[in-house]
Amino acid sequence: MPVLAVAELTLAPLSNFDLGALCAAAVAIVAWRARTLTAGGAVAAFVVGTAAVGGLGLPGAAILLTFFVSSVALSRVGRARKRKIDTVAKAGARDGLQVLANGGVAAACALAALGGDPRFVAAFAGAFAAANADTWGTEIGTLVAAAPRSILTFRPVATGISGGVTAAGTAAELAGAAAVAAVATSVAAVPFWPVVAAGAAGALVDSLLGASAQALRWCAQCERYCETDPHACGANTVLVRGASWFGNDTVNFAATLAGAAAGFLLG
Repeated sequence: MPVLAVAELTLAPLSNFDLGALCAAAVAIVAWRARTLTAGGAVAAFVVGTAAVGGLGLPGAAILLTFFVSSVALSRVGRARKRKIDTVAKAGARDGLQVLANGGVAAACALAALGGDPRFVAAFAGAFAAANADTWGTEIGTLVAAAPRSILTFRPVATGISGGVTAAGTAAELAGAAAVAAVATSVAAVPFWPVVAAGAAGALVDSLLGASAQALRWCAQCERYCETDPHACGANTVLVRGASWFGNDTVNFAATLAGAAAGFLLG
């Protein structure tokens, strides 16, 4: 190969996908080492991060990091209390399915935005606004003393059971959606209120599905409801509501899809 050609190849600027891959790899490795992500979660985060930055550049990175950093920070607040809640389907480091459930739709929107339709940028922001709203609502809602109530029946439910809502958790959902909307407005000129509305819509879908279609189980040994089989105590559980395959990851995917759809239509 001629020397000039080698020099041109070496000095060629990096594309958004190159930068996205480098940044996503660095963040995924740090998160894996910090035990915030499992190995599978790190791989999934690399894919989502590469797509976000590759499709949208700096705005994609800023919106994604708003969700990721705030989620990690809130997960560490009140950790001792959260460890005692054994009703949820998954706890601890996020695995690959959790990462894709929260970021897969947004990644697809980022790639679709390469076609030049600005509505996919709003859809990207809407998807992460929904994911952030759900995460903030869950992390903060589990810390309040008030007993959550089912969004469908208004009856008290155990803390950590999907579909349960509190005033503090609902306020946290709106704040989480607003945080993503504020960043999206500043870095991508996406309208603020449509993104907030998209995040709220996604969080509402999450709660409604969590209170109806999502699998709810009963542990006879502990005499309490939960979302795992077996329960944290090790006993097998019985399905009492919803579909056995319809778990929290499926609900999160549906919620981010609703957020993306709302963002696309409103943005």
